[in-house]
Amino acid sequence: MEYTYQYSQIIPFILLPVPIVIGVGLLLFPTATKDLRRMWVFISILILSIVMSFSIYLVIQEKNNSSIYLSIWSWTINNDFSLEFGYLVDPLTSIMLILITTVAIMVLIYSDNYMSHDEGYLRFFAYMIFFNTSMLGLVTSSNLIQIYFFWELVGMCSYLLIGFWFTRPTAANACQKAFVTNRVGDFGLLLGILGLYWITGSLEFRDLFEIVNNLVYDNEVNFLFASLCAFLLFAGAIAKSAQFPLHVWLPDAMEGPTPISALIHAATMVAAGIFLIARLFPLLIVLPYIMNLIALIGIITLFLGSTFALAQKDIKRGLAYSTMSQLGYMMFALGMGSYRTALFHLITHAYSKALLFLGSGSIIHSMETIVGYSPDKSQSLILMGGLRKQVPMTKTFFLVGTLSLCGIPPLGCFWSKDEILVDSWLYSPIFAIIAYSTAALTVFYMFRIYLLTFEGHLNVYFQTYSGKKKRSVYSISLWGMEGKKGVKNNFSLLLLLIRNNEKRIPFFFKEKNRINSNVRSMTVPFFTIPNFRTKNTFYYPHESDNNMLFPMLLLSLFTFFIGLIGIPFFNPKGLPIDILSRVLTPSINLLPQKHKIVTGWDWYEFLTNATFSVSIAFFGILIASFFYKPVYSSLANFYLFNSFVKSISNKLKLVDEKIKYSIYAWVYNRGYFDFFYRAFLIQGIRFFAEVVHFFDRRIIDGIPNGFGIASFLVAESFKYLGGGRISSYILVYVFYILIFLVILIDGGNLFFL
Repeated sequence: MEYTYQYSQIIPFILLPVPIVIGVGLLLFPTATKDLRRMWVFISILILSIVMSFSIYLVIQEKNNSSIYLSIWSWTINNDFSLEFGYLVDPLTSIMLILITTVAIMVLIYSDNYMSHDEGYLRFFAYMIFFNTSMLGLVTSSNLIQIYFFWELVGMCSYLLIGFWFTRPTAANACQKAFVTNRVGDFGLLLGILGLYWITGSLEFRDLFEIVNNLVYDNEVNFLFASLCAFLLFAGAIAKSAQFPLHVWLPDAMEGPTPISALIHAATMVAAGIFLIARLFPLLIVLPYIMNLIALIGIITLFLGSTFALAQKDIKRGLAYSTMSQLGYMMFALGMGSYRTALFHLITHAYSKALLFLGSGSIIHSMETIVGYSPDKSQSLILMGGLRKQVPMTKTFFLVGTLSLCGIPPLGCFWSKDEILVDSWLYSPIFAIIAYSTAALTVFYMFRIYLLTFEGHLNVYFQTYSGKKKRSVYSISLWGMEGKKGVKNNFSLLLLLIRNNEKRIPFFFKEKNRINSNVRSMTVPFFTIPNFRTKNTFYYPHESDNNMLFPMLLLSLFTFFIGLIGIPFFNPKGLPIDILSRVLTPSINLLPQKHKIVTGWDWYEFLTNATFSVSIAFFGILIASFFYKPVYSSLANFYLFNSFVKSISNKLKLVDEKIKYSIYAWVYNRGYFDFFYRAFLIQGIRFFAEVVHFFDRRIIDGIPNGFGIASFLVAESFKYLGGGRISSYILVYVFYILIFLVILIDGGNLFFL
């Protein structure tokens, strides 16, 4: 057993040679390296599979032996200061290792086909593998300074991957936004690490938890300063896990390739913040104000994420806000003290959301064969619809992920989310109401995405004529309503809607972002045949290759069965035991005695709570089906939904029209957070920089420059006084001598009359 743990020390660095060799090969032997590009993918998948197998073995050993392995070696020693690097294997580490490696393997297999057409294929995989190396190093770190080192490497890799298509201005801006926003949290994390070192004199987890707990319980440390240090540590998690108010980078990060969204923004990078809080849980739980703050930030984040997802027209942005909301659930659970439940939801959500992102990538991949390479079109929900017949396997996998995220049993997220909702009643009824309401919103916006994407008739067609250039033609078929009075295929309506989507709603709402009803009377033929003898060919979306479907199939199986690890089974003595609690026992034992987590199971209570949560889920499905039922096209659904809300508002007089559009605009514009940061932070900092620049140039530099200019002017003036007559020079000389004599005779009092 000891040798097993010793050999596991190479896990963080076992992948490192692959990106190094790829980089050197692209630099020195670019042609040969590109010819062997698929070999590097195979090697990476093989190594990750070995790490995954080893991680599963570690979990089995920890389940049986309840052991923790820690290996430390000194990096630098200076007087009383010693900086150490180490390798920590505990249940939390093992679970994260399995999570990272399994999702990474699926994404690498998927990416081999998804990125096969891209010129930066090898660069993409080099970034991906280096990112996985950084994540493996982060979760196996034994101290805070080592976590910070890998934390920054993860941030650098995310910057490279989000901006992978850096020639696109939107991608370049998105990666910069993500990098700068995360630096705000990382600066707080660094200050928190330094503050804790000043308090405890150590950065090792084994010493840190014990010292802080003893100092707090014995009242030997300033409670306010300890809370401030803990909050600064939490600031790093706020930025990395896209929590309010540093969540603004996550939806823009969707500019990267879709496999990046599945890997970074579903299962690994955004989970790093949750991992950090879970790792520091024994330290934070003795600071009740910080725990309450964590719960508050989590509940705000989950509500905002689900709210902003309601109005998203980009499929990946909708899933991004869903990720933000689910991360809020995890942070809320940690703030409540539900350590096991938060990690349980982290696991189930990771597989479900990775499946959804890979499914969206399959949809986008098929849409690009219709509309060409254009993210505004291939990712737009408005231009989708009726894809269930064209991509049946993708539709099935996407539905599985959707049902799981909505909390439908027996899928994974049902078990974990239901536990969070139950615990919320014990923590705060107000927070519980918000959590249950958000669960209903989650069902609504997820089925909104599903219905607009797969149900109805196909909305987008691609038509070519023999011997002529390909061109895109969009159909606005209203799903079975062709031929009815006043309803015809309308190309102009689509163009108008696209223009409206690009137009941002004014802050004071003097203009309404709505479709002109007169446009419905315009008619444009679906297609024209310039020569009836010409054969017309229509291209429809097609199913993805097996290399993309296979990872989604495996993730679907994970989504189905991963919830079993949190379901208690009865041993012969009748005691409730579930695999997750058994694995997490050593980490739970790090908590103070009065904060022990008791694992219990009441089937009657479980069925009661499950019935309530599942009823909410089905109610959300019913509402989503009512508004986005498969009778109309995606475009018509947007129009009819607005018309329905308007008619209800006008008839019942429940809400003023201005207020209604204000609420919609607030959701559509993502709460105006970007507007606020741009107006008050970016422009404010620029204004302050201009003021400082003016003061530096005009005052700081102006004073010495002024003396120099004055001296120059005086010298120039005296230059013209010289006439070449010695008698005049002597007269001026005598005049100055007399002035100095007067000053001297006056006793040294320097004044001029």
